[in-house]
Amino acid sequence: MEMIKTAKLLLEDGTEFTGKSFGYPGNTNGEVVFNTGMVGYPETMTDPSYRGQILLFTSPLIGNYGVPGDEREDGMFKHFESENIHTRAIIVSDYSTEYAHWNSNRSLSDWMVEQKIPGIFGIDTRMLTRKLRDNGTMLGKILINENEKINFDDPNKTDLVGEVSVKEPVEYKRDGKKIILIDCGTKNNIIKAFLGRNITALRVPYDYDFTKIDCDGFVISNGPGNPKMCSATIEHLKIAMAKNKPMLGICLGSQILALAAGADTYKLKYGHRGHNQPCNEFGTKRCYITSQNHGYAVNSNSLPKDWREWFVNDNDGTNEGIIHISKPFFAAQFHPEASPGPDDSEFIFDMFVRAL
Repeated sequence: MEMIKTAKLLLEDGTEFTGKSFGYPGNTNGEVVFNTGMVGYPETMTDPSYRGQILLFTSPLIGNYGVPGDEREDGMFKHFESENIHTRAIIVSDYSTEYAHWNSNRSLSDWMVEQKIPGIFGIDTRMLTRKLRDNGTMLGKILINENEKINFDDPNKTDLVGEVSVKEPVEYKRDGKKIILIDCGTKNNIIKAFLGRNITALRVPYDYDFTKIDCDGFVISNGPGNPKMCSATIEHLKIAMAKNKPMLGICLGSQILALAAGADTYKLKYGHRGHNQPCNEFGTKRCYITSQNHGYAVNSNSLPKDWREWFVNDNDGTNEGIIHISKPFFAAQFHPEASPGPDDSEFIFDMFVRAL
């Protein structure tokens, strides 16, 4: 039987929610954001793009299929998107203490205890979601341990990418061409997408000088926080652009590539997080349902003349991808590798590989 304590969620505007705790019984803080996905919480919680955030799931029932095991493939976890949980905490309406799935070997709460991640359930998550939609993301803190004092903390003011990027280069060998994967917090499924296409990936730290390494192309990964914090990555990309080799940006990588090209980025009111985001492709009548996790976006009005919008979000009209008019440079704000979510846009990897 799991121990259940009273827990409180306190927002920076003074709003207070009282619920019950699960997972690790400790206090924490961060930026409170919401995700509209109905499944995929193990992949979501291990996505490095959630670093520093308290994640609210709008799906009312979480935990009912437990958590899979720690099997590895190509040196990476088979079922998770990184080595650790990156959300500072999660908020759910109804946590399922009982779980059932052929591939699960522990409960969500037990997994969170292992990694010291607190959770709160039994609050009005619909009310909280509406509040974040109306007012934008807010700083918050979860209070479970009354003896532990904790302040509000804005993670976007810290170098979150430096916390999740690899510290030394790591190579994943295959027989095909070679790409430099600039790790700003990459998800494992991005690496798997290239390995499955017989591409060797050299994964380098986000601030690593990759400009002198012989390769066939560059990929800038997803990651957390404000893209403008990645100043070293931006400067290295400016130099790499002169080589005219193919470049692909994904999520945060799209914003970083835009900044290197001379465009600007800005913070969205409450971001896009989930795997049901519709994106229209310019020049076609196609709309793709995409997996997303970002709080910043490219200002499409700031794009240089030799760049154009590639995708746009059908809900709010914000930029979802950019492409160069003549060079093999392009980027998607969403996640073509999915995990979780639909893989409708996986063709972007094929498009990049053809350009190598």
